[in-house]
Amino acid sequence: MLCGITLKLSLCSKLCFAIGGAPKEVAASATAFFLQIYLLDVAQINAFQASMVLFIGKVWGAVTDPIVGFLIMKSRWTKIGRLMPWMVGCTPFLVVSYFYLWFVPPFITGRFIWYLGFYCLYQTLITCFHVPYSALTMFLSTDQKERDSATAYRMTMEVLGTLVGAAIQGQIVASAHTLKHCPTHNVTAGYLGNSSGAEIVKSPVHSQDYLSHAVSKQLPFYRGFILVMRHGPYLTLTAAFLFITVAIQLVQSNFVLFCTYAADLKDHFHNIVLTILVSAVISIPLWQWFLERFGKKTAAFCGITWIMPFTLMLVFIPNVAVAYIVAVSSGLSVAASLLLPWSMLPDVVDDFRLANPYSKGHEAIFYSFYVFFTKFASGISLGVSTLCLEFAGYDTGACKQPAPVVYTLKLLIGAAPVAFIVTGLMILLLYPISEDVRLRNKVCLEELR
Repeated sequence: MLCGITLKLSLCSKLCFAIGGAPKEVAASATAFFLQIYLLDVAQINAFQASMVLFIGKVWGAVTDPIVGFLIMKSRWTKIGRLMPWMVGCTPFLVVSYFYLWFVPPFITGRFIWYLGFYCLYQTLITCFHVPYSALTMFLSTDQKERDSATAYRMTMEVLGTLVGAAIQGQIVASAHTLKHCPTHNVTAGYLGNSSGAEIVKSPVHSQDYLSHAVSKQLPFYRGFILVMRHGPYLTLTAAFLFITVAIQLVQSNFVLFCTYAADLKDHFHNIVLTILVSAVISIPLWQWFLERFGKKTAAFCGITWIMPFTLMLVFIPNVAVAYIVAVSSGLSVAASLLLPWSMLPDVVDDFRLANPYSKGHEAIFYSFYVFFTKFASGISLGVSTLCLEFAGYDTGACKQPAPVVYTLKLLIGAAPVAFIVTGLMILLLYPISEDVRLRNKVCLEELR
């Protein structure tokens, strides 16, 4: 926005913005879905150690989010802006850490330390990329429809990225698992789309704030944090999608194990996951149209509830034909869970700006702490779920698991995600930014500008 003029995004800008998020999701498809079974059956560390790697790594990644957000606020402007140096600078090191995360060292005794160290390093570097990437959201455009449209482009590309991860990277890990253990097990899978990120595009005039610099001032980090944590719509949205994210995370991290040891889908579930992802790619434009027509809150309720029948039917009716049918319908829910939170968060920031018109520089706080809370909850869920498998008697490297492990996997895939989704949707009922409020905020912000 310059001198009160709203900048429209070209198709090229939207595509360039969208492509930026795809590589991250290719990597996320492997770590979110395959890291657990890789640590257990390929690297062959015990279930307790695997749970500690997943839990500590996720929690560490959550802790680094607000730290990086703080450092970004203190960063100086460069010729390529204040945020781009973070993304460009961390990428080479991110690639190296990701490579060694999937490398089996020749020694056995120190493997726990090896994977814990590289997983924490990977989480740190991905945070250094993701926080500035997501903080650019509010500089994309002052037009809510433009932001929503760019978000839809981005989510489409990200699901395509997860599709690549499912089709290529999944096969690599699967082949290692198959060669080491059970030749009859065709183990491969994809990623159900726990994307955490927001929209970005190269911003004109170095990401100028919405309000004039003459009437706005940079908030100290601690004051900005207090104001953000007191903003009711932000807390409600974050809490709701925190539970929903945990549900998706539980399905992601245990899906491979469930299909391998608890269901007779060893030869089909790779194609089932690809079906889910293809359905998600196709349905993102549908949800973009739906949220414009009926509102974002309604779209969130309609979209996210679709995954509950999928998880329950997968547990009680592990039939191949039924699995493909529910895969198509669950793809709708995956698309909604990707698109909606990152489409709604800019509206929360707009609402905050209207309540605090003379402050600026708080975007990184909103996005870094949103990711912090969701990552922290995901870390706890991953650690606890893997620990449950340890208590149930998970036999590392075995071709068949005991009955308590099978029962535990059914709970982790079925009952637990449904309970978290219902809780999240109940909290979302309290979300106060309806379509009328959103349009009112838009008009008021335009007057302020």
